[in-house]
Amino acid sequence: MSSLYGLSCFAAGLAGNVFALALALSPVPTFKRVLKAKSTEQFDGLPYLLSLLNCCICLWYGLPWVSDGGGRALVATVNGTGALFQLAYISLFIFYADSRTTRLKITGLLFLVVFAFALIAHASIALFDQPVRQLFVGSVSMASLVSMFASPLAVMGLVIRTECVEFMPFYLSLSTFLMSASFAMYGLLLRDFFIYFPNGLGVILGAMQLVLYAYYSRRWKSSDSSAPLLAYS
Repeated sequence: MSSLYGLSCFAAGLAGNVFALALALSPVPTFKRVLKAKSTEQFDGLPYLLSLLNCCICLWYGLPWVSDGGGRALVATVNGTGALFQLAYISLFIFYADSRTTRLKITGLLFLVVFAFALIAHASIALFDQPVRQLFVGSVSMASLVSMFASPLAVMGLVIRTECVEFMPFYLSLSTFLMSASFAMYGLLLRDFFIYFPNGLGVILGAMQLVLYAYYSRRWKSSDSSAPLLAYS
């Protein structure tokens, strides 16, 4: 029974890592465009900075000296990989920023992110022993995850207002749903509230995005099919 339990935990965590990798790769088309144009154009670098902070905090939570009892290595691996991707995207954003002001702004915010993470990590070690350390870092990581999962709400509102799914890619929504479902199961198997609660919210929000996509994509395609009737020069 214990071997089956361990295998189930590993399978759920591994699936979460795979789907999270798909999410981490989702900005690649954007940065192909940046590389081709040699400009960040109107793209915003803030989401990548916030994702980096989220990955660092969740990576810290997955480490054995924070989460007592271990068993959360797959949380550390997925967020360590995610942090490397976000650093790569931020580096490209800084390099190809349209102005010196933007470059300095993003660089300054990057140092702020590093400082915020260092402060959280130092405080967790210096001020708390177990099990309070895990409660502290878990609470911070949960708040960070909930804010990240809630960020697509604005895009969902845009889809409803415009009846257009152009700004809510299907595969991004699907990857979010599948990753959240995998880590919610992983958290339930580990009986870890700080993992299954935020990812459970991610499942609900991911499902809502997929429902919206299914409903509005038909209407968008049918309205788009009449596009040839309009002449554009």
